[in-house]
Amino acid sequence: MQIILLERVENLGQMGDVVTVRSGYARNYLLPQNKALRATKDNVTYFEAQKKQLEANSLDRRKEAEKVAKKLDGLTVSVIRQASEGGQLYGSVTTRDISDAVTAAGITIDRKQVTLDRSFKMLGLYPVKVTLHPEVSVDITMNIARSEEEAAIQKERGKALISTDEMDEPSLAEAAILAVVEEETTEEAEAAEEAASEEEETAAAAEA
Repeated sequence: MQIILLERVENLGQMGDVVTVRSGYARNYLLPQNKALRATKDNVTYFEAQKKQLEANSLDRRKEAEKVAKKLDGLTVSVIRQASEGGQLYGSVTTRDISDAVTAAGITIDRKQVTLDRSFKMLGLYPVKVTLHPEVSVDITMNIARSEEEAAIQKERGKALISTDEMDEPSLAEAAILAVVEEETTEEAEAAEEAASEEEETAAAAEA
């Protein structure tokens, strides 16, 4: 499907570019998020007429995003999870967990602004990318711990607080159980996030 971008999209193009993408990607992401329009003759004409206003709006949003990025720079947020003595998590960490933690710290962001490029299976401190604008992103630190007290110690030490005693490491059987639990909780979390996203989009459509 050919589309015209209404803003910069990473690895795809700049505002005003006409590009070809998979139909599913366009229908499920780009079009609903108002990041693009179908590249029809009417839409191209519309874009050209609105281009200056779209660029001005994008510039305003970028300035606001840069202000928020300064507040987020250097931020560390805690995500509390159950884990074994060896540090392996029993559950998963989702984008909503991180956005909620950042919001609790006093800076409101949406889970869709959080990028997780991998699954987190161990306690510790990890960089997480937050995209505030197509041209503005910042890395924060996620501190996964079993309690707020443990999180404070990990932040001070700069590493996970886990047992180094081999007797405390999970056995092969325990590790297998942990893997099953993690897979189930990850699937449940993803299903819950997808359902919540659908509810948000339905509500937004109803308001429109």
